[in-house]
This record gives sequence, structure tokens and C-alpha cells, in this order.
Amino acid sequence: MPPRRRDRRRPRDPSPPPSDARAPPSASGIRLTRLAPAVVLVLVLAALGFSGRLSRSPPHPQTLQTTARSVYERGLVKRDISSWEILTEHTRVSEKRSQHQFPNPVLAYVTPWNSKGYDMAKLFSAKLTHISPVWYDLKSDRNMLVLEGEHNFDATWVSELQGNGSLVVPRVVLEAFPAVILLEKMQKAKAIDLIVNECRDKGYDGIVLESWSRWAVYGVLDDPELRYMALQFVKQLGEALHSISSKSSNRHLELIYVIPAPRMQELSNQDFGPEDLLQLADSLDGFSLMTYDFSGPQNPGPSAPLKWVQHSLTTLLSAKGSSPSRNHSRMIFLGINFYGNDFLLSRGSGGGAITGRDFVHLLEKYKPSLKWDEKSLEHFFIYSHEGVRHAVFFPTLMSLSVRLDEARNWGTGLSIWEIGQGLDFFFDVL
Repeated sequence: MPPRRRDRRRPRDPSPPPSDARAPPSASGIRLTRLAPAVVLVLVLAALGFSGRLSRSPPHPQTLQTTARSVYERGLVKRDISSWEILTEHTRVSEKRSQHQFPNPVLAYVTPWNSKGYDMAKLFSAKLTHISPVWYDLKSDRNMLVLEGEHNFDATWVSELQGNGSLVVPRVVLEAFPAVILLEKMQKAKAIDLIVNECRDKGYDGIVLESWSRWAVYGVLDDPELRYMALQFVKQLGEALHSISSKSSNRHLELIYVIPAPRMQELSNQDFGPEDLLQLADSLDGFSLMTYDFSGPQNPGPSAPLKWVQHSLTTLLSAKGSSPSRNHSRMIFLGINFYGNDFLLSRGSGGGAITGRDFVHLLEKYKPSLKWDEKSLEHFFIYSHEGVRHAVFFPTLMSLSVRLDEARNWGTGLSIWEIGQGLDFFFDVL
């Protein structure tokens, strides 16, 4: 997987090797080659001048307010939204916080370095079927395996979420050397035991596993035998988790696997394809599909063009020989970004990912006019600072609504990276 992707895991902290600052749950080092329809979009945006990275949000105190009317009833889900409307309304959410607009499962990621997410998880837990705190890394330490992250555990927070009906499934990133886990039988068993025992001890409802991007970096996916072993490891972990009942529900412990979104018409070894999905489907409970970070500093543009999202779903759900009775779309948690990007349009490439507070700060300072891009179906605006032009892409109620409609049409769930980074009124569309 050539170019490294940016990771939303923490400010300027590279995620899986192939995910250098752009992809949430993980970021498989997918190549940045574009699909044909998107090439036109990138060229158009390039004509405006584009480029981007994660910045620390400036202080912007705000208080969550409730209102009797939802964003739909207030007429805010539209293409011609203004900066003034967003600034006036973004902290106001419907008082009916348990009312669902989206009928399918929703997986929400929460990160320790963005504490707002912890509060939003509690406030809107009725809309979130799965909550994944980004807490754990399974690492190699000489000849040992170590599961790091236990210090992040918050028993009160986990208990409160489970009491509200949400499943708590912390993310575990597989950092350990593949040769240790895949080739050494005892170490493979140890890795599975460490994860299963942590779930049992802490009362989790399962985990979200991220490993694909690491395996791509180490060449595991290029070797048919190692690739098979890697898939078998995931299957065995899933079966081990399924053998244990959750303390907070009547279900077994769950395993959700993070997967990259296909980037090209022709899949390469580094891509997670439909055959991989078929091999794992019977042993897993879902796939967190990273349909965000389509663009980057070197080729700035929208975060998740709708045609690319559609291509990703079509590719993954088109396995030959799959039974018509098996609806694998229900296992997909379609990735939705609650963050955006501020790309430089001059003086070379650059810029960075921005959170809701950054976005609000820019709206207050520059009072830009938001434009709706008909190809990507996302909003963006352009501003200048110290003689340098910038282009900002950030989710809006309209862009989110379009993608939720797509997920609804396919019958997929959602995976949100991550709920502490967005605007408060985003939760009204869930």
C-alpha cells in the first residue's frame, strides 16, 4: 500500500504505518489513485487550488442546548446552508434525544485525546448501538505479547453506557509483529487469550479489531499462505469471543473488524475484497468500513465522494458464489467522518484535519460562503489567510443526510469517526 494515509487517531500521530493521519479506526495504507468519476472532481477542485492535517482546536466554549424541533423541522438540512445558520444552530439539538432517524446499527468511536466524545456518548447513547473507545494496542515486547491500554478503562462510564443499552466494544490495534502471532502457535493462542480475558475482566461486549493496515506494511497480504493465516487468526478470535456471553446483554461477545474502502476498479493484494469478507463473515459480527479520507494534502478535495462510497459497497458486496439469502450488507458499518479538512491552495501542499471547534472558529473569523459540490455531494468553502488561500471541507447536515440515505438504501449500519469531533446538531440526523 504505497502512500501512507493520514490517521484521525490523534493530532499528528500516525496510525497504522500505512495510515499517516487520515483514517480513523485505522487506515490501511491504501493508494490514493482515484476512480475515474472522481478524477474530474479532483481536477475541478485543483482549478480552485487545493491541499491538508489534524490541528489542535482553539478554545471555543459552548453549551449543549435542546429545542423542541429537530434540524429537519428547523429547515437546516439543505444545500444552501449559511455560515450564520451553522453558527446560530450548531449547539442546539432536539430534546427528543432517544428518537431515531436512522434505523440500523450505529458504531461510534471515542478517543481519549478528545474528551468531548465521552460526554456525547452518554448524552446520545440511545442512538448508538455500539460504542468503541480507542483504548488498546497489542504489542510485541521482546519475546512477549503485551496488551497496552488498561489505564484508559473507566468502569463508571462503561457501566452507564451499557445500562442505557449500548454495547461497549473497545478498539484493539494489532501492533505485534505478524511473524510472532501468525507463525507461532503458542503466541497466537496468547494473543487471543489476552483479548478475551480483558473483555471478560472488564465486562466489555466485545471488541473492534484493527490489523489489516499493519499486515499490508509487513507484506503479509502479498503472501497467499500468510494472508490465509491472517484471516484464520481473525476467525479464531471471533470464535473465541462468540464462546463467551456478555455480562450486559443476552448475546455473545462481538468482533467487529476494521477494513479499508476499495480505492481502485481492480483490487490489489493490499485491498480487503469480497472474498475476504466471505471468509470472515460467519465468524464476525460486522465490518467497520473506512469510507472517508478520500483526499489528502497531495491531492486535496472531498472526504467521501458519494460515487466512491457507492463503488466501495458495490465492490465488497459482489462476491461470486455468495448465497442470495445471505445479506452481508447488514454486517457493514459504513464509515462517516465527523471531522473535516483545511487544505492549502497555494505555497505547495499542506493543511490538516480539523474538528468541529476549528470549523466554527473559521466560520466566526472569515464568515465564508459555503458551496455545494454537485459531484462529491459535500460542502466546502475557500478563505485566505496571510495571502494564502485555503479550501475547507467539513461535514454538514446535508452531506451527512445524503450518506445516511445511502446506508439506509443498502441496509448497512454506520461507523462514525469520531463523535467528539463533530458539531452537536449532527446527532439529530441519527
